[in-house]
Amino acid sequence: MATTVDNPFFARMWTVMSAREPEAVRRLRRENLAGLTGRVLEVGAGTGTNFAFYPATVTEVVAVEPERRLAAVAEHAAALAAVPVTLTADTVEGFGTGEQFDAVVCSLVLCSVESPSDVVAQLFSVLKPGGEMRYLEHIAEPGVRGGLQKVADATIWPRLAGNCHTHRHTEETIAAAGFRLEGRREYTMPRWVPLPVSEVAIGRAVKPAS
Repeated sequence: MATTVDNPFFARMWTVMSAREPEAVRRLRRENLAGLTGRVLEVGAGTGTNFAFYPATVTEVVAVEPERRLAAVAEHAAALAAVPVTLTADTVEGFGTGEQFDAVVCSLVLCSVESPSDVVAQLFSVLKPGGEMRYLEHIAEPGVRGGLQKVADATIWPRLAGNCHTHRHTEETIAAAGFRLEGRREYTMPRWVPLPVSEVAIGRAVKPAS
């Protein structure tokens, strides 16, 4: 199994976009991370945009980013973070299951993995009982907009956007892995992103304590 991702076009595009995130998106990132404690696994860290928003109650962030160009930018963000951040170039699919975390963070990443159900099941396995997944993810839309997502997914969009698939029922996948969804809400992104990926859901998914 490959442990790195080579996507130079998307890496350049995302580096530029993440450096220009609107405040509305940054507020969502803060909300997604608020109240976290203990040891956290962040999946698909990208350029490390989240690192500045982790609360002081987090003792360590283990951040997975297999795209080497993005990881290089994330290393700089990790050095500036107020909490300890350890960056690894492994893919989450190859991440060891022997470790245990108090929380898992997924931000705009489950759209791009090859098998979302396998990844979410693995994340469930590395969480401590009572631990939670915090997610900020693209979701499938109904009607005409959903039709546009399907067309985008079947044509050029995944090639341009790092394997991003916009019409995924991500929250259903999370629930099917055994998580209990809590406090979720939907949000329409500003024009910073194009129509296929403008709708996101933010929420908590808790692993039952027993």
